[in-house]
Amino acid sequence: MGKAKAERRLKDNEAKAVARTIRVSPQKLNLVAAMIRGKKVDRALADLTFSRKRISETVKKTLESAIANAENNHDLDVDSLFVAEAYVGKSITMKRFHARGRGRASRVEKPFSHLTIVVREVEELEEAA
Repeated sequence: MGKAKAERRLKDNEAKAVARTIRVSPQKLNLVAAMIRGKKVDRALADLTFSRKRISETVKKTLESAIANAENNHDLDVDSLFVAEAYVGKSITMKRFHARGRGRASRVEKPFSHLTIVVREVEELEEAA
């Protein structure tokens, strides 16, 4: 019998992509996510391509996945898409120890993050003549 299909959480003119457990701190990832928030997708892809941040390549792949989801799964027009939401979540933190002088040790934390990108199709406003 199985479960009933879950309702779609996004609107009909939206698509999203999620990248989980990215090896970067949420604070650093949020700097790159803020760079593309609210921009048209072609402009956001150009900004990510020429960004000097290491993590911008992963953000670009996630954005391209959201665009592909919009085009293939939801039949949205790629030319009228913009980045509606780009938010970062905290994931696990690996704890490691680093040897220090005099037989001591200090803790090294290696954080991971989640990234969610939602793209939305812009509705063109009909101009009255």
